[in-house]
Amino acid sequence: MAVTGTVIGMRSDAVRKGPGAAPQRSLLRADGLSDEDFEKPFIGIANSWNDIVPGHIHLNEIVEAVREGIIEAGGRPFVFGVPAVCDGIAMGHNGMRYSLISREVISDCCEVMVEGHALDGWVGVSNCDKVTPGMLMAMGRMNVPGLIVTGGAMEPGVGKDGNMDLQSVFEAVGAYSAGNIGEDELHMVECTACPGRGSCSGLFTANTMACLTETIGMSLTGCGTCLADDNRKLQIARETGRRIVELVKKDIKPRDIVSRESFRNAIRVDMAIGGSTNTALHLPAISKEFGCPVTLDDFDEISRDTPHITSLRPAGPYAIKDLDRAGGVPAVLKDLKDKLADVPTGNGTTIHQIADAAEIRDAEVIRPLDKPFHQQGGIAVLKGNIAPEGSVIKQAAVSPKMMQFSGRARVFDGEAAAAEAITSGSIVAGDVVVIRYEGPKGAPGMPEMLSPTSLIVGRGLGEQVALITDGRFSGASRGGAIGHVSPEAYAGGPIAALRDGDIIDIDIPARKLNVRLSDEEIAQRLKEAERVERPVHGVQRKYRQLVSSGADGAYLN
Repeated sequence: MAVTGTVIGMRSDAVRKGPGAAPQRSLLRADGLSDEDFEKPFIGIANSWNDIVPGHIHLNEIVEAVREGIIEAGGRPFVFGVPAVCDGIAMGHNGMRYSLISREVISDCCEVMVEGHALDGWVGVSNCDKVTPGMLMAMGRMNVPGLIVTGGAMEPGVGKDGNMDLQSVFEAVGAYSAGNIGEDELHMVECTACPGRGSCSGLFTANTMACLTETIGMSLTGCGTCLADDNRKLQIARETGRRIVELVKKDIKPRDIVSRESFRNAIRVDMAIGGSTNTALHLPAISKEFGCPVTLDDFDEISRDTPHITSLRPAGPYAIKDLDRAGGVPAVLKDLKDKLADVPTGNGTTIHQIADAAEIRDAEVIRPLDKPFHQQGGIAVLKGNIAPEGSVIKQAAVSPKMMQFSGRARVFDGEAAAAEAITSGSIVAGDVVVIRYEGPKGAPGMPEMLSPTSLIVGRGLGEQVALITDGRFSGASRGGAIGHVSPEAYAGGPIAALRDGDIIDIDIPARKLNVRLSDEEIAQRLKEAERVERPVHGVQRKYRQLVSSGADGAYLN
């Protein structure tokens, strides 16, 4: 048997080294491996390709470029599949209850494949909302050399008023229901907003997480904002394949790259670019797997000290394409350099070195710190007697008129009833729509609420109606939409005590969310409240049993 001279000290020695591994080698030979292949590092590629999700339909091309890079660097690639859910397609029906759950499933799939086959390193090829966080969680948990390639954003649609995207379609539905546009215009928006492959073109969750993955050093420089159809994406993918082999040979693991300061840098970049509120779920969960947790308190602290220096949709007019043209994540790092810890990245360079080499090519898209769009960061954390553990709002996408707001509660035990009330016109100026029993346990799965928020905006009520929920929002949501209210109603949180007509006070600058009830009144109402029970089965049942609160990242205990 000619199996000698294998790489010493590799994890894959368990399946390729010595007489005892002959059965494993036999099966690997059935995959086409030769004697020479058994002397190479075994590198996995987690491929989330499918032909349902627009952000993933091109990932096989990226995977092939990663494979080429691995082979060039002397590694042996192995590709395996993981699932991906399109939040936009899942929105508004039972499918959305599976979206956040899929983050944990994806993480587990990666762990099962990498650990089950004793791979020496791996690359996650990802794009959309829960796939990138799930892969990052697996990287921190296993601490096996790894990198991520995110698939890139689609080109924005072009409408009569500028850039269009999925948000445009949801808001057009609201405008149609209010009689403000006709069916022909709705159809035009539907056919124009999402013109091709890639993640949705605004700074929604997928693209926010791509930018933050680059910031923490787990994808190569430029990856986060490079569009799906840009040839640079394949170059980055190929270089990632080469780089992962180098990391394996040098035994550089994710926890050697990523620290608590890396996550705090990511939060700062998130605040500066005005990213999705879903990062307040994902970064805490990912950081736990890396053994260096960040919390909502980190978000609150950093937000107060970080100007909002971009204005991408849904907060403003620009798309990811514009951020990339202006210099991408490196240019943002350059602006923020004095506020960032100088930590390593998977490139082999540090954050400050990347910042020093960057160029800000459009000072309107990426403004200097002394000329921001807003003085504080994109996300605010609100607390009070409705949300003792916290809640989050994308304050960068809130009208100044809604920064302080008081209104009458209109309470709904689920998204569908709220959406019906908004569509029917029964929600009016001065209302605060309360959607509860949509939290991690209660839904279960903490579904996104892009439909009701977009209906509110589409009906022209974006500056007159607020919405609070123990569920969460799409990165495309805008307006006075407060999510992640914790504890959730299902867990006996104060949101379960709210009734129609209660006066709710929202004060974003003061970070307050309160109902005008005494602690005693809330306690008495909670004793009288009947918990809404939705029958669950399969993965939803397991998720409900294990998941923590939204304030804790909806992390599985």
